[in-house]
Amino acid sequence: MVSERWRQFRSHLERRALWPTSRLARFTIYLLGVEVFLIAYRAASRLWHGSSSIQGWIFFIAYLAVFLGLILAFRWVRERLMWALRNRLIVTYTFIGVIPVLLLVLMGMLVTYVFVGQFATYVATSDLQAQIGKIDAVNERLASEVATALRSGKPVTPEILDNANVKEEEYPNRQVTAWFKGKWYVLAHVESADAKNPPMPIALPPVGKNNLASLAIDGDRTYLRSARELPVGNDKVVVISSVPLDINLLKRVAEQLGIVSMQAFVKTGDNKQEVPKGTKLRINSSDEELNNTGEILSPAPLPPPKNYFDREVTFYSTVPATDWSSGETRNILMMVDTRPSLMYGRLFRTIGDFVNIVVIAMTAVAIFFGLIELVALIIGVRLTRTITASVYKLYQATRHINQGDFTHRIKVTRNDQMGALEKSFNGMTENIQKLLKEQQEKQRMESELSIAQEVQAQLFPKGVFDIQSLELYGFCEPARTVSGDYYDFIPLGPDRLALAVGDISGKGISAALLMASIHSAVRAYSLERAPIMATAGAGHGGSFVLSAVNEDAFDADISPSQMCAMLNRQLYHSTATEKYATLFLGIYDGESRKLIYCNAGHLPPLLLGSDGSVRRLECGGSVVGLINGLSYDEATVELRPGDIFVAYSDGMTEPENEFGEFGEQRLIELVRENQHLPLQRIAELGVAAVKDWIGGSEQPDDITIVLARLR
Repeated sequence: MVSERWRQFRSHLERRALWPTSRLARFTIYLLGVEVFLIAYRAASRLWHGSSSIQGWIFFIAYLAVFLGLILAFRWVRERLMWALRNRLIVTYTFIGVIPVLLLVLMGMLVTYVFVGQFATYVATSDLQAQIGKIDAVNERLASEVATALRSGKPVTPEILDNANVKEEEYPNRQVTAWFKGKWYVLAHVESADAKNPPMPIALPPVGKNNLASLAIDGDRTYLRSARELPVGNDKVVVISSVPLDINLLKRVAEQLGIVSMQAFVKTGDNKQEVPKGTKLRINSSDEELNNTGEILSPAPLPPPKNYFDREVTFYSTVPATDWSSGETRNILMMVDTRPSLMYGRLFRTIGDFVNIVVIAMTAVAIFFGLIELVALIIGVRLTRTITASVYKLYQATRHINQGDFTHRIKVTRNDQMGALEKSFNGMTENIQKLLKEQQEKQRMESELSIAQEVQAQLFPKGVFDIQSLELYGFCEPARTVSGDYYDFIPLGPDRLALAVGDISGKGISAALLMASIHSAVRAYSLERAPIMATAGAGHGGSFVLSAVNEDAFDADISPSQMCAMLNRQLYHSTATEKYATLFLGIYDGESRKLIYCNAGHLPPLLLGSDGSVRRLECGGSVVGLINGLSYDEATVELRPGDIFVAYSDGMTEPENEFGEFGEQRLIELVRENQHLPLQRIAELGVAAVKDWIGGSEQPDDITIVLARLR
């Protein structure tokens, strides 16, 4: 009882794919069991000994079990979720329609991010270089004025700035220093310098860089500097202009960009550049509160976004700068925090209000593409539902068919290929239902034919039929289940016999029925001691053998010709016009060893004499049952010792192959060669020879042979 419940429980789990059936699943469960055991052992070890050394194995087995579990989960998804066509189509549509759109959206976002960030850093760098260029141009004019003053012997004083037409308000924190013959002259300095803190000169640029304009790193501060060297006699004067990279300067550099942060890289011992801690300058395009060191206390935030997609973008770039102490080139990391709206406003600033048209057009295109994708999604879902619905109906229909319900029909609601497939399936089930009915009918008919065959077999004499002076044997091989040929032997006394061989037109069940009808009539006449007895085959194309006339009738001189005439009249009035039969009827007397016969259109039986003669028994008339009122002749032949009587139907001599018909002559030769054998063996050899002659072809007609031999 327990084992049966366990089997049911296990079967239930297997149907739900919850029972491990593969080696990998069983191994994974085994690993989980080992993992639980190791965890329990570790906990027990800590309680008993305070430590455990299996931590590594626990992690290793856990990682391995998780990896195998992922493989099993993938298999389960593939075998269970992907079994249904609907899920497969959904996955297919996702990979074909949805994922490419998502990738395009992500690519667009990435391109937007790169474009906005790169454009922001490009604008910031370009504006910074423009400011450096302006400072360099001003410094060039200052250097020219200083050189002119020195050449004319005038002193170098701050008034030279006025001569150079330099506006202080543009660069209020500018410092200008002139170097000549080792002396320095401060032409401009920061406003914080006073008597207690005299202005300090800007050091000479590095060797070989007396003419430069770039960012400069001097100590822990960053400047926009320009150095110009001009000849004065045999000496040279160097004029240096320097502007601190502060908020006021970046207001012009980073106008409408957002927040800009800069940090300088320094050289290390292994010539790698890294960012030093604490040397960072943050600036933005809005006003900020500064302390005495110039560090930013609270950078102003970015302007609020204009829409949901106007997100903050942070991008990095590097700006080259000159180390004023060593002359080496160092990189300054620039980080720009901005928004797409700021960049697009800067980009389309030259076209004015036309940017709104561009934005509206791009928005319209995006909405149009979104609508197309939505319509495609709706169409895809509807097509998927129609396909899967048709497949589901076909699947359910096949289950009905598998259960033997051939009356189930699919309700066709569509006029497409799937609808045509559903109609075809309905047509197939209808045909199968018809075929089953036909098969049942065929089985019923075969059963009835089998019964008819058994009944007909009772009409033929069994085995070898003997009287005192004559040995007889007959055999019939139907072309179908039942035969239209007929033969019969009816004893009329100790040494007297009536025999008949016949062939009814056609073959099959109709001929067999006519044969049985005639046989019954003959038997009825015999029991009533009628003066004339006849046995005929009835049906469409059969043969029969009439072989019985009772003894009293024979004594009353009932002749075979009279019996044929009586039978012709009976068949003519009781059967259809096209029904007829050939008949050979004979009465043998053993005392006189004579055979009185009448041949009504049958193939002439043969008397093969021991001396090699062949006598054909042809006397009689036309077939019976075709023409009314016919009279028939009869004849008498005497049988000699050693003679063999051979009567047969056309199925014995007319079968053909590529060499022609089997023919009467081959039958005669076969009987003569084997005339010393028993009659049954001769008949078997004859039938076998005919079948060998037609080979593998279907037997064309019933085969009947009757043999008789004097003792």
